[in-house]
Amino acid sequence: MKLLIRLSLVLGVVASSWIGLSLKDMSALALPEKEVLQKLTPVPVFTITDQNGSPLVASMKREGNEVNSSVAGVFISKSDADAFVNKLRGENPDLAATVKVVPVSLGEVYEKSQSVQPSGQKLEFAYVPIKRQVESAKALLEQSGQDVNQFSGVPLFMAKGGPDDGYLTIQRGEKQVIPMFFNKEDLQGMLDRAQTQQPDVFSSVKIEVVNLEGVINALKNDDDPFLEKIIFIPPRESLEFVQQLRESGNSSNQ
Repeated sequence: MKLLIRLSLVLGVVASSWIGLSLKDMSALALPEKEVLQKLTPVPVFTITDQNGSPLVASMKREGNEVNSSVAGVFISKSDADAFVNKLRGENPDLAATVKVVPVSLGEVYEKSQSVQPSGQKLEFAYVPIKRQVESAKALLEQSGQDVNQFSGVPLFMAKGGPDDGYLTIQRGEKQVIPMFFNKEDLQGMLDRAQTQQPDVFSSVKIEVVNLEGVINALKNDDDPFLEKIIFIPPRESLEFVQQLRESGNSSNQ
């Protein structure tokens, strides 16, 4: 997998963007394949690859299916991917010696998931959420009286409120876009700064949670112009890691 991360779309967006609230409610979350990839490509995620650069996979047999499925893990957090490799060293040191953690684009993961392997199978991906963010998501759901046991997957956080109960928007170029954050803390920091500037507007804003898998499925299958406004804000630590990796690569080339 190649490293295809367009950091310019997201680096600094939290600190410097103008903030407002969208009047349009979020009803249905299909976009052309190209636009889906444009939204997913800036998000760095982490996979475990073997010595040939192929994703480390596990075979799973689904009920009623005679063919095994190949499933690869996709970690939202690099530290979680590192922890997986460290655990593997204790359980299977020979295998652990041949693998490494590799940052890839969520857009590339999506492309791989849509393609068919030479064997005729599809390579499936299991997203591994950040435990702390799952706990935050369940706490928010519990506060709103929802069943936390029904939540699964990778949480995404967005804000809604104000006089018209609209979704939080930020200005990117000439467009207002609706950010979905992988880290609740990143969104909360943005709201705290906004509230100091516009306390009357942002005092009533609340954070809502959806899951990444559901949003990707909506981008792929649903039909709503509202989808064009959605952008993903990856964890800041992931962006910083990839930025350092790029700077290191540039220095080596020079």
